[in-house]
Amino acid sequence: MDSPFPRTRMATHEVLNQPAPRGDRDLLAADLPLREALAREAPPWVAERLAPLGRDTGSTRVAALGEEANRHPPELRLFDRHGRRLDEVRYHPAYHELMTMAMAGGWHAVAWQEEGRGGHQAHVAALYLLTQAEPGFCCPVTMTHAAMPVLRHSPTVAAAWAPGLLANAYDPRPLPAAEKQGLTFGMAMTEKQGGSDVRSNTTRAERDGEGWRLTGHKWFCSAPMSDAFFTLAQTEAGLSCFLVPRFTPDGERNAIELQRLKEKCGNRANASAEIEYRGAWATPVGEPGRGVATIIGMVQQTRLDAATAPVGMMRQALAEAWHHTRQRHAFGKALAEQPLMRSVLADLALEVEAGVALAMRTARAFDGGAQGDEHETALARLLPSLAKYWHNKRGPGFMAEAMECLGGIGYVEESPLARLYREAPVNSIWEGSGNVMCLDVLRVLARHPESIEALRAELAAARGQQPDFDLALAGLERELALPSDALEARARWLAQRLAQCLQASLLLRHAPDEVAETFCRSRLGVEASPAYGVLPADAPLAAILARIGD
Repeated sequence: MDSPFPRTRMATHEVLNQPAPRGDRDLLAADLPLREALAREAPPWVAERLAPLGRDTGSTRVAALGEEANRHPPELRLFDRHGRRLDEVRYHPAYHELMTMAMAGGWHAVAWQEEGRGGHQAHVAALYLLTQAEPGFCCPVTMTHAAMPVLRHSPTVAAAWAPGLLANAYDPRPLPAAEKQGLTFGMAMTEKQGGSDVRSNTTRAERDGEGWRLTGHKWFCSAPMSDAFFTLAQTEAGLSCFLVPRFTPDGERNAIELQRLKEKCGNRANASAEIEYRGAWATPVGEPGRGVATIIGMVQQTRLDAATAPVGMMRQALAEAWHHTRQRHAFGKALAEQPLMRSVLADLALEVEAGVALAMRTARAFDGGAQGDEHETALARLLPSLAKYWHNKRGPGFMAEAMECLGGIGYVEESPLARLYREAPVNSIWEGSGNVMCLDVLRVLARHPESIEALRAELAAARGQQPDFDLALAGLERELALPSDALEARARWLAQRLAQCLQASLLLRHAPDEVAETFCRSRLGVEASPAYGVLPADAPLAAILARIGD
């Protein structure tokens, strides 16, 4: 377990008892829970294709790119030197290298290239690994991936734009779409007065010959250097969905003005902008007046990614804490050998393992739904909201606990823990905040009873294997029997419990007994605690810690 401490002679002292620098790693090979989930949920080609990505994302070169992309955030360039409008965002070269790694690998397109054959599982597992390189640049990768369901609402629009989405190429040049090797997509829906209530949007769309012109303001525009944006605007038919290209059909810059970039708590490598549509050319997508129904397929995809990213960040934080505590000594032995620290590390490892299981099971539901499987389709309606809500509620406390494992050095910017801590809240807020996710769970339960029946079947598959799990299921049934008006105030508890019980069911069926039993007792039983590191006294810590890897 111990490794020699690097020693450096300073003017007044010798540097010792510090962990050795991290070298190149293989994030896939070192991640036993992920490899097990892939073997269980996905066809063999997925792990084979992911293997080079695991080596790339674990390399010191890519780690340095992530640090550089964060230290040099995007810059807004409104005008060129002669006063002509540019409305461009300039990124550090490290950002472009990260984007090239993701999109040349096809991780934005694989879900559709291999849809129903493991493509969604490949995309989700890749996003989990890419997030550990740098979470911010994954936003445009996610948005581009998620654009396909919207394009499919209009075959003529899909014919023009889908080939560029499906190209395994990253082309950052600001050019008309027809002149580019690959395309990226963004989203601009939120307005100041409405937030999640997009039906209150005021952006207007007016017909202009064969196209439309949009006028209005968008409070958040994700990935503002994308080649096209999906947006919602009011028409005579009601709120409708439009594709707004960066360049008009005649090759001119579209009338999309970037007002400013958001100065965010985290997510610094990624640009988020406020924009004005000043009569921007747009083409309608989907049925007029059905904008929310048209874009909801994109939202479901982004929600699954927003449920996966925090698990990737938790895995990275756990790996940092594990590396540090195995080499740092205090009171005569390594921190990782101290009983209380072992409880903390094992508890963090349980959270990651449960998160990986739920994210990969949700991805399989997407692939199964693409094959027409009714059970999987029903699960795919419900699981993204459950996973997004719960994984993100666990994330910030997880990052703080991992940071504490390192002590003061974890709180400084040279450690990735500070960046992860700032990043932790974003996936909970974007694509629907926690309350929105819980209300969406209630909506699905009311409108799609087949979804809760599908979830009941998943939970029942593990019934009888662990007493705390069985008691939790009985409590869930009592809760679900409450009238709908009583459930709304309890929606957070219900979403949490459904997510935890599904995690427990997956672990009971597929993980080692030591992992599943400890998870159920520490999350569902009388010994459950909201704090990390509070495990049963007889928890098999060694067996759990052995699964973390290097």
